[in-house]
Amino acid sequence: MLDFTVAIPTYNGANRLPLVLEKLRSQINTENISWEVIIVDNNSSDNVTQVVNSFRSEWPDNIPLRYCFEAQQGLAFARQKAIEEANGNFIGFLDDDNLPEADWVIEAVKFGQEHQTAGAYSGKIIGDFEVNPPENFDTIQAFLAIREHGSKTCLFEPEKLRLPPGAGLVVRKQAWSENVPTRLALIGRVGNSIVAGEDYEALLYLHKGGWKIWYNPTMCIHHKIPKQRLEKEYLIPLAKGIGLATFQLRTINTKSWQIPVIFLKTILGNIKRILLLLIKYRFQVKTKLVVAFKFEFFWGSLLSTFYYLKNTGKYRKQKLI
Repeated sequence: MLDFTVAIPTYNGANRLPLVLEKLRSQINTENISWEVIIVDNNSSDNVTQVVNSFRSEWPDNIPLRYCFEAQQGLAFARQKAIEEANGNFIGFLDDDNLPEADWVIEAVKFGQEHQTAGAYSGKIIGDFEVNPPENFDTIQAFLAIREHGSKTCLFEPEKLRLPPGAGLVVRKQAWSENVPTRLALIGRVGNSIVAGEDYEALLYLHKGGWKIWYNPTMCIHHKIPKQRLEKEYLIPLAKGIGLATFQLRTINTKSWQIPVIFLKTILGNIKRILLLLIKYRFQVKTKLVVAFKFEFFWGSLLSTFYYLKNTGKYRKQKLI
């Protein structure tokens, strides 16, 4: 086994991959560890393979650069493929728009080796914006995987759904393989589906298995945010899709007798949030982008209870057939 695997799932990311690979080729202080890089092509139609091959010609001989293909569309499937292919004890996930700082790999390896109860951990994620974000964007930036939790190491709180995103996430292969289902209920935004939450679902299974989820401030990546991701057409469906996963995520570490209580709390809590938002902002709910985002998230969270019931009914019918 190697010490570390960097896994980069990509879909039509040929134009974005070179920057990520340049950052990985320039990692420092890795002389005494063994690591590799895997590109997981998630059914791309561009020239991802050519990009990988062009980098191989000038890639360090002691750091394998591998390519694998995952035909089933969806980030959850691409990450599971990476888990199966990885030779590292720890697997660090980078999206094709995540640029790691020069010491990201070594800091990730050191933290995992020093924290034996860590099933997963994440660091600082700094937004690199193509254009200036909208007013009060900092109140919703966590939804776009921009996270900074200070300069001290601390634990996340899975029971409160306070968890890191998949961007820049490092997992212990043993913990994932033993606890996370090979097919998650939430597969991500694929086709006509806007429902997100696959990152949190995997982490909640790690937590259920007794593993800790940490914040490591010595790891840092920069998340490139293009102009279109700050526009209404992208942000509103994103907000609702994240909200729709809320109740299903809460059931993972919940006993069956607690589900009706959480069901009611989810409905009543989000009705309260929506009413308070409407009272405070009134007609600005439609005109202010960040306020509209929050409204859609609360509305999606409210609907997540009925979305869960609908999907549970479908699952039961499939079992009967």
